[in-house]
Amino acid sequence: MELIFILVAIVQIFSISLGVGSSTLAVANFFVAIADGKIDETERKMMGIAYIILRIAMVMILITTGILVTRACITHGMSGITTFMVAELTMIGVLYVNASLMTLRIMPSTLGPAFQAASWYALGALYALLALGIANFTFPQFLLGFAADCALNVSITNGLMWYFKARREKHLT
Repeated sequence: MELIFILVAIVQIFSISLGVGSSTLAVANFFVAIADGKIDETERKMMGIAYIILRIAMVMILITTGILVTRACITHGMSGITTFMVAELTMIGVLYVNASLMTLRIMPSTLGPAFQAASWYALGALYALLALGIANFTFPQFLLGFAADCALNVSITNGLMWYFKARREKHLT
């Protein structure tokens, strides 16, 4: 039985890696696509592939995390729920809510891609910290780090969008 949980944990880590990588590609594709002011059919197809991979990663993360959290609760009761798990579940929730809002076109493009990238990077960073044995942070410390991650990603995303828009306008004049 232990082997099954080890395999589930491995699939979870692979899924997070897949999500971080494909999120990076999705954001890069987004910038390339908007650089000329319009998203053509080829760019739309490439972005669509990245989004499909992101959705697969998200579903696999949800399933594997559900299995591992359930196991911790069954084995240790509520004391098995650690700050790490709460941070992990928070990031998964943010990923799902933000992806839904972007799909429904409720989340503006000035925030959505940046929040999605920040959430993926935060989830990846959580597991890097866990691998390094640094998982003894508090939830407020985690939230502060995530807020800084979001601010950085929003700044970079909007800065790049401003740059591409200014460059495009300069070429039009």
